[in-house]
Amino acid sequence: MKKIIYLSVFLLLYSTAFSQFSLDMETGMVFSGYNDVRIPGDTGTLFSLSEDLEANSAIFFRARINYALNPKQTLSLLFAPLTITSEGRIPKDVNFEGTNFPTQEKITSTFRFNSYRLTWRYRILQRKNFSLGLGITGKIRDAEIKLKSDIRESSKTNVGFVPLINFRCLWQFGENFGLIFMGDALASPQGQGRAEDVLIALKGDVSDRISLKFGYRILEGGADVDEVYNFTLIHYAVAGVIVSI
Repeated sequence: MKKIIYLSVFLLLYSTAFSQFSLDMETGMVFSGYNDVRIPGDTGTLFSLSEDLEANSAIFFRARINYALNPKQTLSLLFAPLTITSEGRIPKDVNFEGTNFPTQEKITSTFRFNSYRLTWRYRILQRKNFSLGLGITGKIRDAEIKLKSDIRESSKTNVGFVPLINFRCLWQFGENFGLIFMGDALASPQGQGRAEDVLIALKGDVSDRISLKFGYRILEGGADVDEVYNFTLIHYAVAGVIVSI
């Protein structure tokens, strides 16, 4: 994973001599929708980190570095950490990653889903007030689900590579205002897994180099395999700034 990150940074830095640089930063609140877990996926107990336990809202931050290689091609690197904690007592015995948590034992859970992505996108359509780009994303997923009580603790970690389809639409409906619809998404044809990370946001241009955005992001997906079953829905209330240099 380190080699991939180093290579990504090198490619982005190398391209600065031929490209326009921008930094896209987001913050806001993140809220848990469903978060269903069974680990191992074939023998563990199915339970919910957001219904059997009470999920806490949290402040999030993510940052994307963009380089316009030419008027139609963009290369970007995304850093998107995410951690959500939950607390409570599960109303049944839970077998989680080989550890048994008895009924009504007080549990604190940690759901960590950090994402590192390298994206190449090509603008396939450009009109006066509308543009559309499509591309590919290579995603490194650094994930962990952990359960902890006063007596016992167990966790499941997973680091893996996921290819995704990237898209970005911009409708510039006013001189200084636009609507952004963009994201990464892909589903397995066998139905074993899927991933969607999609943003819709209003963009307002403060100056030629600074834009603000406000919107909603959805992160959804998961996997159903022998090793792990986990499907998650996360809601984001987003505020951000885009700075061009």
